[in-house]
Amino acid sequence: MALSRLSGDEQRMVFVQLCNVLDPRLAVALSSINNELRTATQEGRQQLRANHEAAAALCLKMGLRSCKELREAKHVDWCNKALTATDLALLSTLGSVLSALKRLYLIDIQGAAGPDGVQRLAEQLGAGALPAVRLLTLIGMHVGDAGASELAAALGRGAMPRLKNLSLANAAIGDAGLVALAPTLRRLPALEHLSLSCNPFGDEGLATLVAPPPPAGAPPPTTGVLTKLKQLFLCYTEVTDAGCTALAAALDSGALPALERLHLHGIPASDTAQDAVHEARDTLNDEESYSESGSESEEGEEEEGDEDDEEDSEGN
Repeated sequence: MALSRLSGDEQRMVFVQLCNVLDPRLAVALSSINNELRTATQEGRQQLRANHEAAAALCLKMGLRSCKELREAKHVDWCNKALTATDLALLSTLGSVLSALKRLYLIDIQGAAGPDGVQRLAEQLGAGALPAVRLLTLIGMHVGDAGASELAAALGRGAMPRLKNLSLANAAIGDAGLVALAPTLRRLPALEHLSLSCNPFGDEGLATLVAPPPPAGAPPPTTGVLTKLKQLFLCYTEVTDAGCTALAAALDSGALPALERLHLHGIPASDTAQDAVHEARDTLNDEESYSESGSESEEGEEEEGDEDDEEDSEGN
């Protein structure tokens, strides 16, 4: 069917499907085919241009030379780039067009993003956003309970479906935040590394993550908990003896069957309680030198990602 035969609404729908803020050329070319399309898409082209200019400015702020560089980036490491909550909200809208990105690493020691930066980053990540991201590391950024809840909602919608490595260190996540986030984390099929160190949650949040109580009248779950998780960092949180007891019981019952490294140093729980956790799974390693951001596993992640890409290309 000729495009000129489509109604104005239908033409705008085709235009919207082709809009890519980081590469608007195809949509603009389509809108220039004839007068009808130019008229039907005039408002959309103006908005696309404004969005593209905003994205280009964000790229420059982050030290990238162009939108093309961001669009093709596999690894993005932004340390103290003074990204504001508005910048992070804009980055959130780009999630659907960052199909190559595998690692997103954000550090904000300066606090430029403010208390709602992560919340705004997560709120517009829809189903399929950041489809190739395997590693998300946020250090020094205020996630808070509201941000944790919004991140849970984004993951629940299907954002970052291949996420393997999540680090939320020093992020002001309390019990309420972890209670909101935990059910989603437990459903992530590929999660292997989780760092929650230097957050103020305690026993309630930890129990929800590793040993949530079943609904009233329901039998205990028969499937494993966090079955692929290999590394768990809980250092400098507020976990006490009661939390360690719950964690030991969960490990003893078969939760976290793949766990290899568990880090508990700096928590208020007694040495006896911490020892009991490791006795429940005597194969655990607690080397303090291991990177909480998961950087030591990045090389393996990249190699695995390349293998996945090759398999995908062979299947096409």
